[in-house]
Amino acid sequence: MTVPYNPGARTRLGAIPTADIAVAAAALVCFAGSLAGLTPPAFGYLAGVGGIAALVTYRLWRLALHIHAKQHGFGPCRGAGFLGVGSLAGGLTALAVIQVDASHQAAASAVGLGAAVTTYVLGVLLLPGAATTLGARLRRVSDGVSIGVSLAFAGWLLPPPGGMPPAALAGMLFAVGGLSIVTVTALRAARYRRAAMLCGAGAGAAVLGLAIQTMMIAYGVSDGTLLYPAALVLLGPVLVLLGAYRADADGDLVPPAEPETRLSGYPLLTVPALLAMLAALYHLITVGEFDHTAILIGLMVIPTVVVREIMAAADVRRYARRLVEQEAHFRSLVAGANDLIMIVGDDLVVRWQSPAAARLFGLSDAEVVGRPFPALMHPDDAPEVTALLTAVLSEREAPGRPPLVEARLRDGYGAWRDTESTVGDQRAVPAVAALVVHVRDVGERRHLERTLHQLAFTDQLTGLANRRELMRTIVSQREVVGHTGALLVIDLHGMADVNEVRGREIGDVVLMEVGRRLRTAVGSDDLPARLAGDEFAVVTVEGPVLAYALGTRLLTVLTEPYQLPGAIVHLKVSIGLAELSGGDNVDDVLRRADLARRRARQLGRDRIEWYDAYLEEQLVRRMDLERELPGAAARGEFDLVYQPVLSLADRQPVGVEALLRWRNPTLGTVLPSELLPVAEDLALLDEIGQWVLATAVKQLAAWTVPGRELWMSVNVSPRELAAADYVTRVKSLLAEREISPELIVVEVAESRLSADVAAVVPQLAALRSLGVRTALDDFGAGQASLQQLRRLPVDLLKIDGSIISAPSDQLPADLKGHSRPLIDVVADLGRRLGVEIIAEGLESVAQVRQAKEAGCRLGQGFALARPAPAERIEAFLEEHRAPSG
Repeated sequence: MTVPYNPGARTRLGAIPTADIAVAAAALVCFAGSLAGLTPPAFGYLAGVGGIAALVTYRLWRLALHIHAKQHGFGPCRGAGFLGVGSLAGGLTALAVIQVDASHQAAASAVGLGAAVTTYVLGVLLLPGAATTLGARLRRVSDGVSIGVSLAFAGWLLPPPGGMPPAALAGMLFAVGGLSIVTVTALRAARYRRAAMLCGAGAGAAVLGLAIQTMMIAYGVSDGTLLYPAALVLLGPVLVLLGAYRADADGDLVPPAEPETRLSGYPLLTVPALLAMLAALYHLITVGEFDHTAILIGLMVIPTVVVREIMAAADVRRYARRLVEQEAHFRSLVAGANDLIMIVGDDLVVRWQSPAAARLFGLSDAEVVGRPFPALMHPDDAPEVTALLTAVLSEREAPGRPPLVEARLRDGYGAWRDTESTVGDQRAVPAVAALVVHVRDVGERRHLERTLHQLAFTDQLTGLANRRELMRTIVSQREVVGHTGALLVIDLHGMADVNEVRGREIGDVVLMEVGRRLRTAVGSDDLPARLAGDEFAVVTVEGPVLAYALGTRLLTVLTEPYQLPGAIVHLKVSIGLAELSGGDNVDDVLRRADLARRRARQLGRDRIEWYDAYLEEQLVRRMDLERELPGAAARGEFDLVYQPVLSLADRQPVGVEALLRWRNPTLGTVLPSELLPVAEDLALLDEIGQWVLATAVKQLAAWTVPGRELWMSVNVSPRELAAADYVTRVKSLLAEREISPELIVVEVAESRLSADVAAVVPQLAALRSLGVRTALDDFGAGQASLQQLRRLPVDLLKIDGSIISAPSDQLPADLKGHSRPLIDVVADLGRRLGVEIIAEGLESVAQVRQAKEAGCRLGQGFALARPAPAERIEAFLEEHRAPSG
């Protein structure tokens, strides 16, 4: 039978229920009435013993089920069941001895005593935590039998010698053996010691009472005095019941594992052996000889001692074998470990080192053992190592956190190795009584850390710090109390021409020279860095005056001619300064310095400008934009203008680009370059993009007439394009307006892709599968244009106006015929990749001619047609309608 585990059962079992107290009190009253003669002896004793025995049996049965439920799969506690049966057997035996006639009392007493002793011994042996293994139980039985025989031998020799009847001797031997086993088991309980001692005391009391009854019967006592030892028989179940309550109150009922070897029994065995020896000596002095029974009992001590010695020898061999195995395991683990283990004494001298020392560090015992541990370290690190070990010895270190020692260790080959040591205080362990130091080589890890730091915080081209390291330095400098450092942001003008005319390799050489000049010009406490492309920065610890002087020095150094093989390159420089203490965070510092740099560029370049309140006007403008932009679409403030895309061969329009304009009554007309960054920060890009797409498709439907093949391009931000439902929205709009998908072109600016390429590529592919054409806008404005082009599934490539070089008749004389315009290279690349090239930003006739000569079929710009409202574009289309046929 199994009952579900109930957390409240512990409370009900752990406390003594009122019902149990009532039953026990009634049983004791009945038993006391029989002793006082108020009730018939048989009735009172039967009620007392029966009630107590029934209560013990029931409660122990409940306890067994409770243990079974908490063990989750272990069998019920058989010990509790045996104790219950023993309580019942003892009570019935005492009752039977009183009720039967004198001729049957000896037999009833002998049978009852044997049953009670057997069940009580089994019950105590099987208690949780008393003896959990068969070997432990055998040792308990062996110890108990040895003690019992010794005590019986001593008792037999006490006066009157030889006067004990055989029945009394047998009862005494049986009882003393059982009592000894119960006592040894209860005292050796590994857990629930109080509960085990209560149960053992109860079993011992019951066994003692039955033994006294048996000896009284053996000596011829058969009257009512037999009721008095029955009180002990009744007291036994009560103590067992209290032990059951105590066991549950102690907590977890799952018995703990007990070690296989236990050699602590000999002190307990010496007491009865010594007692038996003293009794034998006294008997020899007073009597002078031993009878046969005494000799037989004395000889019985020998087998018990022999058995215990055999078990002890087996335990010793097993224990020695386990020690050898553990030592072998320890040596194999230590020898094959990746850490060098050293034992360091209180005087910091190394007492022992593991065999791994030779393999890991090439160190022999002669080089290490007997030397102070700090003496093995680098002289610069030795004081710190000594201080830390001294702190460990004085227990100044926080408990629970092993101290870490980082120092350089000289190996057996004379080289210094970066090491990391963990110090464990094992002085409380008698077998160690020293510090245990685990030394590991972290040279490869340190090298990897330095390499990763260089990759993560260093610009690979110039060797300067990168943006991430610059931001970290600004943060650390701002945390210094009273610090007044400054940030200089440097912009190089002319690098685009160098890359275009001379190629990227020459441009990289110039950038490396810029890095070298920065390192030589700044102070030892200053940090030069490369932000991106041709933008650099310097964090200086100096105040405003010295920071401006540093900027002047950098301006002079960086504008000096750059001597290159076969040519001289001249660059212009704009520098913006901002104090590190200004702004709310590091981004504000960088933004302020960048605003000052833009101002220097606007004022004519080769200048240095401080950030001041004038630049705050731009911030006010930004705040006005953020305030007015929400709800602009609902107020009807958005408008679209359209710029035609013409065929350079016949100047016929083939498409138009929809350009967003925000007509705000307060702010005036706001262009996308100013509008879109604000919309992105306010999470309005999706709303504005939907309005632009719907309006453009509606206008295209109005312009789509028989005989006119015109496509419409719409600019889309990467964030808007990455939306999960964007392709679905485009498909729905085309179906609603009955527009052919190939008449829509979705443009994505290359300069805004950055890290969104992975999300944009699948969306562009989905649009192409729908039939919608895709275009990469502002090609050439970014840093990795060719890489973007290879990854992106685009149909059109709109070349940024910055890469369309001047006509050949305007180039310097020494460069004519020596360099190929970049637009020719891009046009050739487009033809190889099967991508249509559109030259945008054509603002002069010369640029139009150059784009046409490079092989561009389509063009867009002020030199061809300016952006205009839909009505004017309608007139433009009618004016340029191709002749029919």
